[in-house]
Amino acid sequence: MANHKSSIKRIRQTESRRLRNRYYAKTARNAVRRLRAMTDKTEAAAAYIKVSSLLDRLAGKGTISKNKAANLKSSLSRHVNKLNAA
Repeated sequence: MANHKSSIKRIRQTESRRLRNRYYAKTARNAVRRLRAMTDKTEAAAAYIKVSSLLDRLAGKGTISKNKAANLKSSLSRHVNKLNAA
């Protein structure tokens, strides 16, 4: 167990950040899952804008890496574009 005041505070901060990051990462995964399940083009296009914004915010804060956010956005945009052809 930590003995210094600063290390005790650091443990508290790390735990709260971990829980916050876990919550937002799970929320993003669910949003991506919902978007992949959509079959309507207009509905999916509207949802894509919100999901990509969420992914960008999480990448900016470091919850997920910028590369992962870019890969997810790319695959989701391909999905939305395929809905148009189908």
